[in-house]
Amino acid sequence: MKAIRRIVITFCFVSTAVAQQNLYHLRSEFSSLSKITVQETDPLFVEKKSPTKAVFYSLLLPGMGELYADGFDEGRYSLIAEGGLWLTYISFRQYGSWLQDDARNYASSHAGAAITGKNDQYFVNLGNFNDTYEYNDKQLQDRELIKVYDVNSGYYWRWDTDNNRREYRALRVSSERVLNNSKFVIATIVVNRIISAINAARLVRLYNQRNTDPLGSWWLESSLINDGLKPDGLKVSIIHRF
Repeated sequence: MKAIRRIVITFCFVSTAVAQQNLYHLRSEFSSLSKITVQETDPLFVEKKSPTKAVFYSLLLPGMGELYADGFDEGRYSLIAEGGLWLTYISFRQYGSWLQDDARNYASSHAGAAITGKNDQYFVNLGNFNDTYEYNDKQLQDRELIKVYDVNSGYYWRWDTDNNRREYRALRVSSERVLNNSKFVIATIVVNRIISAINAARLVRLYNQRNTDPLGSWWLESSLINDGLKPDGLKVSIIHRF
């Protein structure tokens, strides 16, 4: 009977020691879990986004700064606008170049003008005067000797009819208008990128405020329930910060 008592006492002692060890081990595991949970949910551990990066991304490609700030629902409009503006720019440049080539070839056919290696002002003068001599007389009257053309150096022209000269001038003005419009498209592209950059910076600020706001944060805490040195249980608390 004494032997049985010793076994039971020893068993209880061992069981208590094992239980205590398991409870301490369990506590350490819950503590680790709590730390992980705090790091993932506590605002102090949320990584903030950089407004500078957001602005840079949007200046590089509109919409990318908003994507970085988790606000691509707004940024996609800037990206779509960017694509449309570049298509418009390419269309204007192509169409303007076609009109310009048509006008210059028209001058070559109806005025005998040499169009290779000439500057833009030459083509303007080509549409304003019937021939080189008329143009040179005007420059001499204005004492603009430096602007006089040498008829023997490829600057001679003479329109076959005045109507053809007017037709050429209309083509040239149209091509110039379209090419100038392409410059305004480039300015609009720059403005679109600036707007996207400002919006991206705003979204980053809202993102950082939203993720550092202490309201509504949750995490776990654990602690042992004990009476002296003997653990009686483990308490797990879910805490909500208001």
